[in-house]
Amino acid sequence: MKICAVELKSNNAILTILKNNEYIDLKIKKITIENDENQEDIRIFCNEFLLFLEQNEVEKIVIKKRAKKGNFAGGPVTFKMEGLIQLNPLCDVELIASQAISSFERKNSIDFPENLKKYQEGSYLTALAYLNQ
Repeated sequence: MKICAVELKSNNAILTILKNNEYIDLKIKKITIENDENQEDIRIFCNEFLLFLEQNEVEKIVIKKRAKKGNFAGGPVTFKMEGLIQLNPLCDVELIASQAISSFERKNSIDFPENLKKYQEGSYLTALAYLNQ
């Protein structure tokens, strides 16, 4: 199964794809929403994300959950992006709690792929935690 793990930070959807637990190095590693108050920018984000899913034949999306309130709460733009991703007509979307990801990381020795960017580590861990729950 080919899954796409997503970590939402600021106005970026940071992407990592795994197929059968193997990291796939792709040219596109994140998709940005330029101005979340501009309808055209939102459409561009949606279309780029859908095209990414189609081109890479993604079967499942896993999103790292963010807190809704408190010191570590996600920004409003990330929740808007999450909603847009969940509305995609191509594949199912699941959310995975940060605590589950942290627990997985503590219990396992993680070897990050050589060509994985530092900023992708969160989405990579999200994918591994999902696959091993």
